[in-house]
Parts: sequence; C-alpha cells; structure tokens
Amino acid sequence: MAHLNTKVWLDEHKVELPYWQQDAFSQFTSMIADPEGSYPCIPGRQGFLSNNLRFGFAADPRSNQAITEVAQLLEEYGDCSRDTGKYASLVIFFESPKDLSDAFSIEDYEQIFWSLLNRVNAKDTTPWPDHISTDPSDQSWEFCFNGHPYFAFCATPAHKLRKSRHTPYFIIAFQPRWVFEEINDSTVMGRNMKKLIRKKLVEYDDIPAHPSLKWYGQEDNLEWKQYFLRDDESVLSKCPYTYMKNKAKSLRLMLHK
Repeated sequence: MAHLNTKVWLDEHKVELPYWQQDAFSQFTSMIADPEGSYPCIPGRQGFLSNNLRFGFAADPRSNQAITEVAQLLEEYGDCSRDTGKYASLVIFFESPKDLSDAFSIEDYEQIFWSLLNRVNAKDTTPWPDHISTDPSDQSWEFCFNGHPYFAFCATPAHKLRKSRHTPYFIIAFQPRWVFEEINDSTVMGRNMKKLIRKKLVEYDDIPAHPSLKWYGQEDNLEWKQYFLRDDESVLSKCPYTYMKNKAKSLRLMLHK
C-alpha cells in the first residue's frame, strides 16, 4: 500500500527504500534544491526546503498497480494537505523501467499521463465538486479527486529542451487549488511571482515559456493544456481526458448491448 512521506522522513530513511526510490528522490533533490537556486518554480522549491511537500512512490505508470497506488495517495493527501503548509504539493515518483525511460517519446508519455488521470478518476467514488466544471473546455475545469481540485504537473525522461519538465523518472505533482488563493493575478504577490518565475523559466529552459501557461480562471485559459507541456509550442487540439471518458462510456454501452 502506498503512503505519504515527508522530506524529513525520506532524508532520514532513504537507505531503507528500494534503489530506484532512493535514486528518484536524490535526483529530484538535486534538481529542486540546487545551490544556485536556478529551478524556476519558486513555490515548489520553497515547499521542498520547508518540508511542505509530500511524496509518494508508485509502480510503472502503465500498470494497474500504479492506478491503485495513486488513488490511495490522493485520498490520503486530500485529508491532510491543508495541514502541510502554504506551499503544499504531492509529488509522485513512478518506477520507470529501462524500456520506458529510454525508448518512449514525449507523445508516448503524454498518452500515459492522460490515461493515468482517466483511470485514477474511475476509482473516485466522491461526487465531482459543484463549482468545478466536468468539461475540460470550460475555464473552471480542474482535475479533481475525492472532492479536491488539483493542478497536475507532469515531468518525464523524454523532455530535453524544456528542462523544467525533464526528470529521470516519470513524475506527476498534484498541487491543491487552495494554494493559489494568495498566488494569482488579483494579488500583488501573485503578479510579482509570475514575473520572477517566467524570467527564471526562460533562463532554465533556454526556450520561451510555453504559450499555454496562464492563470486559472482566465477567459482564454484552459488548465488541461498546462498539465503536460511538450518540448515545442504545440498542443493537442482536444483534451484527451474528455476523449477517453467518452470513449470509455461508448465501450460500456457496447458491452451492454
């Protein structure tokens, strides 16, 4: 069964973990807490250094076991996220065998990411929040689990140009929507942080920030486009979450004919 871990606990017990988990956490630490402070996500770095983040480990993201473990982690996290600090996020590391880490393209990982969200959602028994649209083409849509809305961030071994999205292991971070109550376009703090993050992002990636990066709730913003960013500025024409949900529904109808 998957469990949440703090940075402090992992620092003290890392050697007790399977090697891939030790390596995944060590590499993440080197990236987000580099001495120069170059990692562009300022809230993420602050959350890591202040022990606000929570971590979980899951099996190969293609497996059914991974779906069960992600659902377990999200359920546990939803009950405690507000008690972890104002820079809260749940970071899940997935076991990434050599065939996955070496041979899969960004587009392959994109399919895995959306498939995983869809399959995890199928395990959710809590009604979707009333104030969040179930339609990804609506500006209020956000991935939800157990009644809690999240911004999802995906990083993969295949990302090369967009280095802020490159990690040796497949990773998904779930950031609770309440974190952005103070960090948004209507606050001075939010506007200033956005400017600083954008500057650091361009320096870190050596390419322009992706055009899909906008504020939640903006009239021209769709959250799903920010969840998985490709190495270029291209974006899917339609949210795979909608497509897969509709496809699953069609398959169920066919099975019952």
